[in-house]
Amino acid sequence: MSNVSVPSRCADEFAAEQFAAIRARLLSVAHRILGNHAEAEDIVQDAWLRWQAYDRSRVLNPTAFLVTTTARLALNAAQSARARHESCVGHWTLEPVDPHGDPALGAERSDLVERGLHLLLERLAPVERAAFVLRQAFEYPYSRIAAILGITEANTRQLVSRAGKRLSAMERLRTVSAAERHALIDAFVGAACGGDAARLESLLTIHVVVAECRPLHEVQAA
Repeated sequence: MSNVSVPSRCADEFAAEQFAAIRARLLSVAHRILGNHAEAEDIVQDAWLRWQAYDRSRVLNPTAFLVTTTARLALNAAQSARARHESCVGHWTLEPVDPHGDPALGAERSDLVERGLHLLLERLAPVERAAFVLRQAFEYPYSRIAAILGITEANTRQLVSRAGKRLSAMERLRTVSAAERHALIDAFVGAACGGDAARLESLLTIHVVVAECRPLHEVQAA
């Protein structure tokens, strides 16, 4: 004989009916937040499991409860995914690029490369960005970077170290235009996959020169 009482079984069936009645709405909520149908399905399934285990006698408005629960689960999943992506990007910025290795490294503006370069544009001053990219992504000797930027080797080492700390601090210094981002991506991929380092060097140093020539109040506002 089943240990589940008739009232309990009826309550579970009623709960399932309540959930099924708004399942499409819950899926829509999760999909709008995550932008992925499969992930949204997982979130709705998680919401269902929580609905089953929850003390439903305490719920005055099942629809509001389920929508809120689904939205919270989806937001948590989205934030976790962004955190993992940030960590992955941070790892990428420290990995040297081998232009003779896997041609997919540039990955035709892969999401990883785009996001990584976007963060460099957001968080680093032009001279820090130039030193960091040339050293960490392309393993330029400090002496060569110093010559390109017209600074001392000691200053170059300081810039690379400071750039790494700025990236770890997760502080955005400025907004980045699409044109600026695409220009750096094109130059970076050209250097990584096609060996066109001169174009990347030129772009990075131009940014440094422009920044040095701007009035102080404009630099601070950027």
